This record gives sequence, structure tokens and C-alpha cells, in this order.
Amino acid sequence: MLENIAFLQSDFFTGYIQPVLVITGYVLLLVVPLILAMAYLTYAERKVLAAMQLRQGPMMVGPFGLLQPLADGLKLLGKETIIPSGANRVIFVIAPMLTFMLALVAWAVIPVNAGWVLADINVGVLYLFAISSLGVYGILMAGWASNSRYAFLGGLRSAAQMVSYEVSIGLVLVCVLLTTGSLNLTDIVMAERDWWVDLLLFPMFIVFVISALAETNRAPFDLPEGESELVGGYNVEYSSMTFALFFLGEYMNMILMSGMTAVLFLGGWLPPFGIEALAVVPGVIWFILKVCFVLFVFLWARATLPRYRYDQLMRLGWKVFLPLTLIWVVIMAGVLVYAEALPNMAGG
Repeated sequence: MLENIAFLQSDFFTGYIQPVLVITGYVLLLVVPLILAMAYLTYAERKVLAAMQLRQGPMMVGPFGLLQPLADGLKLLGKETIIPSGANRVIFVIAPMLTFMLALVAWAVIPVNAGWVLADINVGVLYLFAISSLGVYGILMAGWASNSRYAFLGGLRSAAQMVSYEVSIGLVLVCVLLTTGSLNLTDIVMAERDWWVDLLLFPMFIVFVISALAETNRAPFDLPEGESELVGGYNVEYSSMTFALFFLGEYMNMILMSGMTAVLFLGGWLPPFGIEALAVVPGVIWFILKVCFVLFVFLWARATLPRYRYDQLMRLGWKVFLPLTLIWVVIMAGVLVYAEALPNMAGG
């Protein structure tokens, strides 16, 4: 017993082992709720779509069908993983893992409450932009490694789609940064903005949400899957847990983009509209509610809108969003300079 106490008080434990244990604990506190949220987002989607289409949705497994995500996971675990004989086996298996892991890694810089962030870095926006851009590599790798023309076309579609809408998202982020003067996500949430600045940002909020739909390959922009013409696209050759990782990676990316929207435009963990009386509710609850609101918009779009043709998708990205966001950056900068509301970028 005394030896154990001495070890816990030793320089080796306090200097090397204890920091690792603390960081691991923080990571688990973030990752475990995220994985549970991802699992039950699949349940929520099926219930919301069912309500909009006058159906019941999952209701047989557990009370109100609440155990349906668990049953789906066990079913996929029990299936055989089939790798095509002509596929590149290593890349074929790595691709879905990469897609899933990148969506998790991005959460390291997103603050869910005051001081509740794994890495409060000063370039959080650039980090998120880089991670979200890397997500397409998993889909590209899957399309190429599958040795299938349908899968390869799906991967190429996803790459073209990502490039088209990353440009618009980047310019939207510039508009937000003009109003805050900082790349730190906590500073962006805490920045005091006048009501007219939020009004100016509202069109960019709409563009960001639509671009997020395209970034995550969600309906009506789910062209990389394209069941009608590509019979599933990039994941057509996947089965069992490799397919599940793509499926879950998509939902994790939805939660990630919703979290980014909440931080950049909806005030993060702060009460809505700056109402002080609502501050009695914990900040993390407000953050979760805002993320759920954006996720509901994702599901609403899927239930309501038909799939775009690919030329319509490209036209929207390059001929509508790109010029609109470019013009809006100029307008935002001009109005902020005129109103002397531009933050001191050097001080930020």
C-alpha cells in the first residue's frame, strides 16, 4: 500500500502518467457523448422523416423503438466484411476509418461551454477548415480502392462537390472573422456584436447551412451516392462495419457542421438573443439545443427537397454562392469600416 502511494506521488507519475490520464479522461468525456449522439441521430432522423411522411418509424425494438440503433449496430457487426478481389485491400479498409476519425478529431477545438474545450488554440477556425477539407480523402480513397467504376465516379463527384462549396464556406468564414477579429472559436462566441451586424451575417448563415448540406453529401446534394445512377456510389462495394463507418461518419460530420454553425452564427453556449434571464440554463444545454435545431434543418431538407441534378449542384456553387459570398465580403468590410465597427485585427 505504501509503495503504491509512493508511486502515485513520484515525479514520474505526476510528470508523465498523470497528464496522459487527465487528457484521456477529457477525450472520453467528449467522445462518448458524441458517439451516443451519432447513434441516436439515426433514430431521430427516422422518426422525423416518419412524422413528416405520416408514418410511425422505429417502434418495435425497446420502448418507442429507442433500442433500434443498438439493434442496427449488432446486425452490422454480425455481417461478413466482403472485400472485392480486385480492390486495394489496405486502402479499402483504411478509407472508412479515416472518414470517421476525421469527424471526431475536429471536435478538439469546438467549445461546448465556457472553458469546455480540449484545445483552445488561436487558429481554431483554420483547424476546422483543414479537417473538414480532409474528410473528402476517405471518400476518394474508397472510390479508387474499390476497383469499381460506379464507386470511382462517386468519389470524383464528392471531390468536385467539396471543392465547389469549400470556396463559399471559406468566404463565409471571412465575413464572420471580419466581425470578431479572431480565429479563436471561444473569442468568436464571446465577441460582442451589434444587432445590425448579426443582420448582415444572416445571408451568410443561410449560405453556410446550404453549403454544409453539400459538404456532408446530404440530401438534396447526395450526388456522390446517387442510387438512381451510381447504385450507391463510393460505398457500393462496402458491407458490414466498413459500410457502417461511412454511414456513421456522415452523421458525425452532420453533428460537426451543426456545432460549427452554432459557434459561428448562433452564439455557441450563450443564451439566444442575449436574454440574461435565460442564463440560468447551463451553457452546454443551450449549445446542445442549437446543434439539435441545425440538425433538424438537415433532416427537414431531406424530407422536403428532391435531389439536385449534378449540373444544378455545380451551378449553385460556382455561379450563385461564389459571387454572392465574394460581394458580401466587400459589403461587410465596407459597412464595418464606415461604422467604425471593424475590430482591431492586430489586437485580436
